[in-house]
Order: sequence, then structure tokens, then C-alpha cells
Amino acid sequence: MPTIAVIDYDMGNLHSVCKGLEKVGGMPQVTDVAADIENADAVLLPGVGSFDPAMEHLRSRQLEAPIRAAIDSGKPFLGICLGLQILFEGSAEGEAAGLGIFPGRVERFQVEPQLTIPHMGWNQLQLTQPQCSLWQDLPSDWMYFVHSYYVAPADSGLNAATITHGSQTVTAAIAQDNVMAAQFHPEKSSTSGLKVLSNFVELVNRSVLTPA
Repeated sequence: MPTIAVIDYDMGNLHSVCKGLEKVGGMPQVTDVAADIENADAVLLPGVGSFDPAMEHLRSRQLEAPIRAAIDSGKPFLGICLGLQILFEGSAEGEAAGLGIFPGRVERFQVEPQLTIPHMGWNQLQLTQPQCSLWQDLPSDWMYFVHSYYVAPADSGLNAATITHGSQTVTAAIAQDNVMAAQFHPEKSSTSGLKVLSNFVELVNRSVLTPA
């Protein structure tokens, strides 16, 4: 069975993510070891918390290069929440440089009357890449979010889905080649979130059968 390396850098909800993967037939391996990431068939980068500590923890564990190598190898890669944000160049939340896999920054929701920040709860996806593997056969396009910051890609074509919060329409997920990442938490998004994880596991299985 293909192995999915779930990167441990003290910033992720590892238990829930792994339980979700296992429930849909995936085989997660929690690790912070470069060789494990290299040898895995796919990589999942979770994340809960703040941008600067996340980057500090990744760099202190020397995980930046293995993550880049995994992405460059073409193997399926999924980021979740903070694991989406740190793929970009930097954040209004702090001063650390992100991984810079994609151009763009992380911005804070603008304050509006009656707008709740953080954005917490269910919101409906607007699918901007309906063909994205993650969206196949979703029972619902409502997902669960908890965040005060959102990704603003330099290229809006990177967006696989958006959401509207107040008057602001922002990135909910991205997809390009083998890299996918979501601001929402699929592991907290009931049957729809589990279907997203199931779709990722199916993608991993296909990639093992038909390697690039």
C-alpha cells in the first residue's frame, strides 16, 4: 500500500489528519526524517498555528529541502491550512520567509462591520478548477474553516477554489501539477472532507501504478 508521509513539525493536527487518511484507505507515516519523506509515495503537510513559528520549526528540523525535493519529484503533495500558507513567500502575520514554492503572500482579512475574525465555521467553496482531483464526486461543497489569514497568490489561476467571507472573496484551495493545498480542514469537514482525502489517496494510488 502506498505510503503518505505526514510531516511532523509540531504545528499540525496529526492525529485527526492521520485518522482521516486511514478511514479512506490511506497509509500515513508521521515523520520529520528526510529519508522518510524522500521514500514516501506522497507527502501531506498539515499545519495549525502561526506562520513564523511554523517556518522556524521546519528550518530547525532541516525539512525545507526535503519538502522542496518532494514537490520537485512530482509525487502528490497536499497542504492543509497553515500547510497551504507556508508554500508562499511570506505572511502579514510575521516576518519569516515562507518556502516560496509559489509567488504571493498571506494577508489578513480586512476588518468589516459584523465580520467575524477569525473566519471560523462552515463555508461554501466556489470551484475555480472543477477538474481538480480533490473535487471529484463531492457530496457537498461546504467545508470547515478556522483562519484569520488567507493566501493571495500572485497568479489567480493557481486557485482551485475560493470562498466569500463578508465582502471578501479569497483563496480556499490551490492546485498546480502535483501540488494541492487547502485552507479548510478536510479532517474536520464531515463526509465532504473525507471525500477530499479519499480523492487524494486515489490520486496517490494512481501515481504509484503509473509513475511519471
